Amino acid sequence: MTLQELRRRTVSIRELTGWRRYLAAAGFGALLATAFAPLRLFPVLFIALPGLALLLEGALTQERPRRAAFLTGTAFGTLFFTLSISWVANAFLVQADEFGWMIPFVLPPLFIFLGAFFGAAAIFHAELRLRLSLTGPASLLPLTIGLTGADFLRGHILTGFPWNALAQSTAAHDWLLQPLSIVGPYAYGGVLTLLALMPAAVVLYPGHAKRFAIGGGSALVLILAYGAVKSGEVPRRDDVRVAVVQPNLAQRDKLDPQKRLTSLRQSLEMTTRAAEEAPNVQTYAIWPENAFPFLEEVSDFPLILTARLPADTLVVSGTIREIGDDGYGNSLQVFGPAGEGGGLAASYDKHRLVPFAETLPFYSVFEALGIESLSPAGGGGFTAGPGLARIEVGQAPFSPLICYEDIFPGRLYPKGERPDWLVIVTNDGWFGDDAGPKQHLDIARMRAVETGLPIARSANTGISALIGPRGEVLYRLPLYEPGVITAALPEALPPTLYMRVGEIGLVLFLTIIAVPVVTQGRKHVSPVQQG
Repeated sequence: MTLQELRRRTVSIRELTGWRRYLAAAGFGALLATAFAPLRLFPVLFIALPGLALLLEGALTQERPRRAAFLTGTAFGTLFFTLSISWVANAFLVQADEFGWMIPFVLPPLFIFLGAFFGAAAIFHAELRLRLSLTGPASLLPLTIGLTGADFLRGHILTGFPWNALAQSTAAHDWLLQPLSIVGPYAYGGVLTLLALMPAAVVLYPGHAKRFAIGGGSALVLILAYGAVKSGEVPRRDDVRVAVVQPNLAQRDKLDPQKRLTSLRQSLEMTTRAAEEAPNVQTYAIWPENAFPFLEEVSDFPLILTARLPADTLVVSGTIREIGDDGYGNSLQVFGPAGEGGGLAASYDKHRLVPFAETLPFYSVFEALGIESLSPAGGGGFTAGPGLARIEVGQAPFSPLICYEDIFPGRLYPKGERPDWLVIVTNDGWFGDDAGPKQHLDIARMRAVETGLPIARSANTGISALIGPRGEVLYRLPLYEPGVITAALPEALPPTLYMRVGEIGLVLFLTIIAVPVVTQGRKHVSPVQQG
């Protein structure tokens, strides 16, 4: 097949109409899902997004172009989320007899709602194209702006859900992740979108193909070169070690008090062995989210720690604890012989609660319907903590994040109180055994690059890991295998530009690419016609 023939067939995509266009859009959305874990096929970004762009070209010729554009974008986004976060269904299957029936009523609306962010980007693109009569190479810039803005809005509207943001596709390689330290995930996602749309620009405007190829290729080379320059071994601290514990207690077994107690004993045994490897060095043992719900069930636990652990060892563990008279917190607590209160040295309560899992909006309505049991803590759910924290216990101050809290970039520790490292405790047993835990690990890698901080990540059933400040996974434990990672804590890098200036990079990027859209208007070269 000649290049001309390939181009002719590619251009024909925009001529699809009706259900064929929506089916093709869904297909390209499915393709985009493979750019994320578990497959991490980053190059498909340069096929899926151009496919969407070509379909939107055809939508603009329809009698109702805005409607056609919105439905095309929504079809694309809906199948993307259906495939990339289908692991959400596992949360309903842990207690399938009680919650399994809800899957067809909850998940399809969720996927359509998330897919509508792509629909909103598409209708934004259509509106600018039609109002400004853009017809040249700059005609794809509104789609870049729309997709970038949709990524940002998805991370902020309501409670926000920035899972599988476009920049997360760069988790395929450590080098590709490094620009996150400069501009953060939203601006970097915009840059990737702009580059990924260049194949569509080549198809539509072949007269500019050489310019697009040189510009896009040069940008990718610069990204990889920056990643290569930043790569390298990070020094380790000789005064602090971490022991990341993975107990591997199945989610169903968490409902059994005896199995919880057995898991607690096993975690303590793994911690003790790890601490004995370096008895004169400060060791932080990290246990996962809800390692022992509820603390009141094992009220003598701090005394056990005092008796069993070396003097320089601290246990940082997820717990569920009472707050006030009738509230409960999804919490993290620090225990150790040096702590006050019988071994308890510090506490942190999760402040970003998962809607409909840890907190139940409109509780009175659900109570009337008899399904208030959706909330695991009873009542309206867990009590939210006051906010981000920096815990100064031992020789290495850290900021804790509990599960869902690590998906929000730029909001990881108190402003002006940069810690030496981040601790993430999570229970990914809800996520199944494939895409969910791997995507969550990739998110933690992004947070490490953005902050320049190492991360110790303890996940109940995996994937537990020690992550370097450039997002490199130094050590990991496989899914569904108990174990412990024992290693010296990597040193932090200097504060990153992104953490110093926040989303200024996003504002600058959007401003720069908006300039030709606003100024050129009708002055573009007309797109080629299918020959």
